[in-house]
Amino acid sequence: MIGLALLAGFAAAATAQEPTPRGRIALSFDDAPRGQGPLYTGSQRAEALIETLRAVNAPPVAFFVKTDGLGSEEGRARIRAYGEAGHLIANHTNSHNWLSRTDTDAYIADIDLAETRLDGMPNRRAWFRFPYLDEGTPREKRDAVRTALTERGLRNGYVTVDNYDWYIESLWQTAVRDGREVDLAALGAAYVDILIGAVEFYDALAITALGRSPDHVILLHENDLAALFADDLIEALRARGWTLISPDEAYADPIAAIEPQTLMTRQGQIGALAVEAGIAASTLTHLAIEEAQIEAFLEERHVFSAPER
Repeated sequence: MIGLALLAGFAAAATAQEPTPRGRIALSFDDAPRGQGPLYTGSQRAEALIETLRAVNAPPVAFFVKTDGLGSEEGRARIRAYGEAGHLIANHTNSHNWLSRTDTDAYIADIDLAETRLDGMPNRRAWFRFPYLDEGTPREKRDAVRTALTERGLRNGYVTVDNYDWYIESLWQTAVRDGREVDLAALGAAYVDILIGAVEFYDALAITALGRSPDHVILLHENDLAALFADDLIEALRARGWTLISPDEAYADPIAAIEPQTLMTRQGQIGALAVEAGIAASTLTHLAIEEAQIEAFLEERHVFSAPER
């Protein structure tokens, strides 16, 4: 489990004048176009995120689109803007259901509806990302959807680095709702540290399970945290020796051709391959996917003022 001392070590490494070269990593953002956040409207967020990525000369990133948000011209305009800015647009279903809790035929129909609604968007990619990283149980359901994706020419838009950035944002939203003050500088620093810890965790896991560091894809969400702090995250990764790459490059890694047989997929491709390599799933835990630990970490960083009594 990644603790505070290890996170402090990661922060110290960022001060090195010549960082040791590490691996390569691509950014991906789920659930676009999301609604109002604690700071931005959806349109404001899209504009800010595009500028944030441009300002640090980021390579293309991927946006996995939940297409029920394309019912308005504002939502469609936002996704077009991402594509026109050079970023990549892919399928995240229309309704964002759990495969394990949804009728198989209905789930496949939802994928097809999303493909129809994405038609004509710039910079499309034939990638599909499972909501909640839930690739399905029982095995027969999983295999039926895998077959359906193959028949449609859709590849699994897997992640290698899982984290709960969505939970950090939900805590921010709750703090705003409750009238608590938010230290944005402390929030950004905590966000970056949590995500860097997740990258380091899964890269170490990959080296243990696969014997090498693959090209990584980190799971993020199209939220206000990303619009404010994606540049800080990118700079922190680069300071630690990471090279930012396009998802096109990341999905050319040999692990893209592997379909894990384990049903334990909700920590992404590296987590699944680690389980298949004999690593106990119960050990695959770290700060970035533990809600109570995230709460404690933000409290320790004094991100939010004390609640009123």
